[in-house]
Amino acid sequence: MLRWGRALRPPGLGGLGGLGGLGGGAPGWTPGHGRIPGGAPEPGGIPAGGSGRPLRTTGPRSSDFFGELGQTLERMAQTLRDQLPSPGRGKPGWIPPGTHPDPRPPDEADVVVVGGGVVGWSVAYWLKVLEGRRRHGMKVLVVERDPMYSRASTVLSAGGIRQQFSLRENILMSRFSASFLRDINEHLGVPNEPPIDIQFQPSGYLFLASPQNAAALEATVQFQRDEGAQVTLLSPTQLKTKFPWMNTEDVAVASYGLEDEGWFDPWTLLNAFRRKAISLGVESCSGEVRAFVTSANPTMPPAQSSARIRYVHVHMPDSLEYQPVACAVVVNAAGAWAGKLLEADGLPRVLCRPSLPIQPRKRYVFTWHCPNGPGLSCPFLIDTSGAYFRRDGFAGNYLGGMSPTEEEEPDPSDLSVDHDYFQEQIWPRLARRVPAFESLRVGGSWAGYYDYNTFDQNGVLGPHPRLENMILAAGFSGHGLQHAPAAGRAVAELLIKGRYETLDLRRLGWDRLVDGEPLKEHGVV
Repeated sequence: MLRWGRALRPPGLGGLGGLGGLGGGAPGWTPGHGRIPGGAPEPGGIPAGGSGRPLRTTGPRSSDFFGELGQTLERMAQTLRDQLPSPGRGKPGWIPPGTHPDPRPPDEADVVVVGGGVVGWSVAYWLKVLEGRRRHGMKVLVVERDPMYSRASTVLSAGGIRQQFSLRENILMSRFSASFLRDINEHLGVPNEPPIDIQFQPSGYLFLASPQNAAALEATVQFQRDEGAQVTLLSPTQLKTKFPWMNTEDVAVASYGLEDEGWFDPWTLLNAFRRKAISLGVESCSGEVRAFVTSANPTMPPAQSSARIRYVHVHMPDSLEYQPVACAVVVNAAGAWAGKLLEADGLPRVLCRPSLPIQPRKRYVFTWHCPNGPGLSCPFLIDTSGAYFRRDGFAGNYLGGMSPTEEEEPDPSDLSVDHDYFQEQIWPRLARRVPAFESLRVGGSWAGYYDYNTFDQNGVLGPHPRLENMILAAGFSGHGLQHAPAAGRAVAELLIKGRYETLDLRRLGWDRLVDGEPLKEHGVV
């Protein structure tokens, strides 16, 4: 049996260069065909896989053939032009695949998923899968305020997946997600569409520990092994032998993932969840949920009060209009804005205490070129200083970053990049670890959001304690992408079966917030 943790093709083809932000531009995709890694061929160009030689024709039909071909290509080009934004229009003419031209949401839905990132679409997908083949199935609506995903955490991430966590639930979710991604076409493949290639690079994660942190890392690795993760410890000598480009002077020990670790294309996974869910009957709309209507009775004692959400108000893009949507369940998968959603109009403040401690935290990612840098065996390296980097395709290209200290947190009101942060904070750390990086050339950069749980840096999954029909799925603090397949199934199991079945994630529920008992994850990057 082929193992997903082994490279079966040249790594790095396409890399993440075509991803919006990761390649310095907006994601390119066309209805029905997913992402365009390298751009579409121009009309009249050489067909894909062609030799570049002129086509040979014989007889009088050649002119008719080329005439028909030219007309066909022109029709295709016009179709593409009609779907791309027009600078002369007040609103973009391009419509994401699966989005109905009429942006108005339906009057009612069984489940409203607020947030169309990878977690939200995973929830929607699993709801349709677990409900089975019913004639009149569950009506699921996904509401996304940024349909172009220009600010979405999913597509602006570094795309990593790892088993190396310190919390059991996170290890279990990573193992589930690795299995899911290994067989992604069985789960998310859509009939008559091309197979999904998430461009997985199985180069592993490498965590470096200083002498002060060596014992803690060794204990964590033993715990990870007990949970089934394939992780090994490397001494400085072994580390230098395996990665001769590395300076190991201050490294006491390192942990290296042997299987099911590396990175992949986030945009491909998001789009695959989205397309499959829509093919199963999930509806989507563009808009922002800004208010709710509940059954709350203002005369009830605060300690006993609870309520159900009856309507969500979806505000239309660039408009003062809103559409009330009657619903039975609301899933809060709003990512970095999950906490803000619980401050929306119509939700009695007494029902939303304690507040959900999830905030947007801005994180920078930088790309650079270094022709003499680490080769194809380069892992996703987490330095003792907290800086990280990985390969970005071929030819000496890399990307990386570093989370700031609490005192240095940047303003999250926009996604501007502080380029001095790389020069002053990240580059010196990288060059110390990899001497070849002393002569790197900086390329692009971008910023994205962590949905950061300030309480314990772990996701909040499960029902809200006082809003009876709201389910939380947010706060993953940087590992939401890799845990999305598992988190989505867990939420769907709660809604359809009333309990967790595949993974026991009860400890990630709201109770720990009420009780003031954090579940600390020491592997937050």
